[in-house]
Amino acid sequence: MSLSPAIQPDDHAAYMRLALDLARKSPPKPTNFRVGAVVVDQSCNEILATGYTLELPGNTHAEQCCLLKLAEQHKVPEEHLKDVLPSQLALYTTVEPCSKRLSGNLPCAERVLRLAGPIRTVYVGIVEPDTFVSKNTGRLLLQDAGIQVIQIPGLESEIMEVATAGHRQVESQPSTEA
Repeated sequence: MSLSPAIQPDDHAAYMRLALDLARKSPPKPTNFRVGAVVVDQSCNEILATGYTLELPGNTHAEQCCLLKLAEQHKVPEEHLKDVLPSQLALYTTVEPCSKRLSGNLPCAERVLRLAGPIRTVYVGIVEPDTFVSKNTGRLLLQDAGIQVIQIPGLESEIMEVATAGHRQVESQPSTEA
């Protein structure tokens, strides 16, 4: 069963907009970015999984949700997904995959690295800001493993606005006391 909306093959901007729409579903919190992700089989232009931050129980990231859903769908542990997935996958994610998780969970870049081969390209909307983890090396880790990382231009400000929605300080009201 295909999850694919009417997106033309290689319309990277449309897939990134879909990932951004998913990110909007994530609850805004001061302790995380709201991120959306989409896994696409490029050989047939089929969306295999979607995810967004905190979609699944626990402190889950968007990429993690995609891969956990795929593992459940194929009835294999996540670490064995490489054995059952098609060979021409792309991952679209609004924010560069993380290289470190403060929660102790496996970083998203490492999850993607387990799928090096099937995942050939990761398309990102923005690089990860230094808000939680300074100098994220997700992009470098993926590139060193032979996975292309390509930034899709045009949605940066909108992605950042959605990603950081829960980070905004509530402005204090001026005191009415004399």
